[in-house]
Amino acid sequence: MKILMLSVTFPYPPSRGGTQVRTFNLLKALRKDHAITLVTQREGDVTEEQIQALGDWVAELRVFPKPTGAGEGGLLGKGGRFARFLLDGTPPSVMASYSPEMQDWIEAEVATGRFEALTCEHAVNERYVTPAVRSQVPRRVVNIHSSVYGTCRQQIATGTAERPGRDRINLSLLKRYETQYCGKFTDLVVTTPEDQQQMQALRPDRPVHIVTNGVDLEMFPLRPKDPGGHRLVFIGAMDNLPNIDAVTFLSREIFSLVQARYPQATLDLVGSRPTPAVQALAEIPGVTVTGRVPSMVDYLHRATVVVIPMRTGYGIKNKTLEALAAGAPVVASDRGLEGLTVDGPDVPLRALRANRVTDYEAAISRLFEDEALRSALSHQGRTMIETDFTWDRAGDCYNRVLTG
Repeated sequence: MKILMLSVTFPYPPSRGGTQVRTFNLLKALRKDHAITLVTQREGDVTEEQIQALGDWVAELRVFPKPTGAGEGGLLGKGGRFARFLLDGTPPSVMASYSPEMQDWIEAEVATGRFEALTCEHAVNERYVTPAVRSQVPRRVVNIHSSVYGTCRQQIATGTAERPGRDRINLSLLKRYETQYCGKFTDLVVTTPEDQQQMQALRPDRPVHIVTNGVDLEMFPLRPKDPGGHRLVFIGAMDNLPNIDAVTFLSREIFSLVQARYPQATLDLVGSRPTPAVQALAEIPGVTVTGRVPSMVDYLHRATVVVIPMRTGYGIKNKTLEALAAGAPVVASDRGLEGLTVDGPDVPLRALRANRVTDYEAAISRLFEDEALRSALSHQGRTMIETDFTWDRAGDCYNRVLTG
């Protein structure tokens, strides 16, 4: 089958994480049986070598420049973007990655009738699926990494919204937008049962499939030994709002309790593009903000405990899967463990669950003191990943969605 794959996020190298790692690994799985034409955009840090390397994984690669100038500043600019959102129904974040040149190429190519299926890798690509495109491609799949409406509603409810006043105004617009764009597609794909329920409520007329994330087991090997100590680690992109909230909560509230009991405890916040708010956390004694590092797995292998105190953000979390794959004992919130069965009757304990500050302090202390429990979580977490969360397994599920 000939598949047109749309991804305004350049999905290489897969070590970039997030959207990139999911897109690349699903592409890698699909190419075994299908001819993939990938249309993407190039950001400033994408090299010619990376473009060439990505091209080796697809039948055809088309790379367009990342649009510039879509986010004019000032109150006038913000007012104009909101007015367009109100009238057009498309959020400014989607319009910021819209390229008329890319649109023209897509419409010209689908007009030839050569594509049997189309995928949007992240909902931000839906803008390119115009009536002309829909009329030419019979099977159209949107890979929704997480609901924008659901996430906004959750951030308002939990008090973690960056701009709650603005988000309350936007909420009904986002619900309208998500309901409308999903109607362009024959099939919707999400990563967890919770997201599936959300999207089914918005579009009961569309099939909603679960395709989990996975882990490259070679990139994230099981750690050879328990390092002991009192070292906490959080890994994630440090310009992502849910991550910023999580590391602030971890550093300023959870870690202070842990340090009171274990003065020698340390906390590493590992991830690229730390914002000024994240960089300021390094002023707390014992906290290190690393920025981008050559190897995330090295930090996972050295961690006594990986803490994932997510309070917002739907969808399965790569950071949780990768920590479990590496054999790091995990303490995480319900959000951090979404889509995973890690505890409960007849389930081997694979991670410790916490949602309140005192729960985190108790779980971390328990793991600091109990080497046998750390060992059990390490091996049982890794076994779960090997069984249920490989990219080959996720790719097989995605293939079934596309082939019907």
